[in-house]
Amino acid sequence: MSLIYRLIFKGIARLPLPLLHGAGAMLGRLAYRFAPRVREQARANLALALGVAEADRLLPEAMAESGKGALELPSTWLSSLEAVTDRVKRVSGWEHVAEAQARGKGVIFLTPHLGCFEIAAQYLARHAHGVPITVLYREPKQAWMKEFLLAGRVRGDRMRVAAADLAGVRTLIRALKHKEMVGLLPDQAPGAGQGEWLPFFGRPAYTMTLAARLTETGAATLFVYMERLPDGQGYHYHIRPPLTPLEGDTVARAAQINREVEAMIRECPTQYLWAYNRYKQPSGAPPAPDVDVAPMNTPPTAP
Repeated sequence: MSLIYRLIFKGIARLPLPLLHGAGAMLGRLAYRFAPRVREQARANLALALGVAEADRLLPEAMAESGKGALELPSTWLSSLEAVTDRVKRVSGWEHVAEAQARGKGVIFLTPHLGCFEIAAQYLARHAHGVPITVLYREPKQAWMKEFLLAGRVRGDRMRVAAADLAGVRTLIRALKHKEMVGLLPDQAPGAGQGEWLPFFGRPAYTMTLAARLTETGAATLFVYMERLPDGQGYHYHIRPPLTPLEGDTVARAAQINREVEAMIRECPTQYLWAYNRYKQPSGAPPAPDVDVAPMNTPPTAP
């Protein structure tokens, strides 16, 4: 069966982006109609973030975007670095990358499950003046997918991976000490003992503390996401520093990172992966607080 999956994966990777996004949108709309469990998970998370009325209005498009994300993945991993990053048609905020590198320290790039997040690090690997980037890597549940994931996340000396364990954390810290770049998905649910229950769109979510700990190294921190353009035209890369300073202890910084992620999602809400089970309790982790936290419907703003 894994051989069949591999052949299908490689076949999809050969298709042009407009066709992938068109077919992906159709796939997402079919899921909206015929996959009630996925639809209701996405609707519940979207309603928490933006309210019931907005959830009902945006959900069909959000699921179409999730379908695009599923079908663009094989091509994103298996195409050449140049072919993948040439799909980026617009970049907003590249000056922040130059400024961060000019500080003479490492740079942390944080991107949530928003838009085509797999391309964000690849673009940096190609265009950041020869500075390599190391991205956090969690082995997929399907063994046959491992080779494809690594094909997209290991690009010679320009892009490397660090396992999501203690050795991987040391690898990330070492990269920052060498004035290199690292990339993480801060809304990835961590394993037990690696997070804290913190507010995310008005509900406690088990939140990784690793991203917050890395910001304490003195490295520059930038928030990024890759927005899909309509009709398979390509992508718009958004890059910005934190809207408010990341300060305080590790938990305070992790909570602030959640608020920064919320602000990015509000900019492009239909392209967030709402069906992702962000609020799950990892095996071995303590239960979430019994009481809901106060909703956080106002994004952070610069002072």
